[in-house]
Amino acid sequence: MDDVSVDDLLEDLKASEPKIRDRATQALWEFWFWQKGITGLEKLQQCQEFLDAGEIQTAEWLLTQVIEALPDFAEAWNRRAVLYYAQHQYEKSIQDCHEVIRLVPFHFGALHGLGLCHAALGNYPAAIQAFHRALDVQPHALINQKLMLECMALL
Repeated sequence: MDDVSVDDLLEDLKASEPKIRDRATQALWEFWFWQKGITGLEKLQQCQEFLDAGEIQTAEWLLTQVIEALPDFAEAWNRRAVLYYAQHQYEKSIQDCHEVIRLVPFHFGALHGLGLCHAALGNYPAAIQAFHRALDVQPHALINQKLMLECMALL
């Protein structure tokens, strides 16, 4: 990741300048996707190709295989959580989000996804908590602010 540390990127997510925040966001996503090198990245890309082709079960199978082989590959867990969310399998998605967050406590994507799942299930206090945690990492993420307020209004 060149000379920029994860701590620097996390700090940049709080910057007032949108370009700095955007660069930090992109760099963190790249870091997560490249965590297991080219092999891990290629597996995630292959999974996305299956999803794009509508081969959901094959994509899920591949992600599960990657997770079993590389259980500390947070982005594999996150990709499967996204797949489960898209399939309205919110409980499974929540489980995978928790695993991502255990591995990478500042994974704003998984924190956001956790909030979405809890909101979809009508568990608004848990959704608010997840969106709040996402905002702790990415305080300028307007979508999390909006979703948190929507959940508060539904209480």
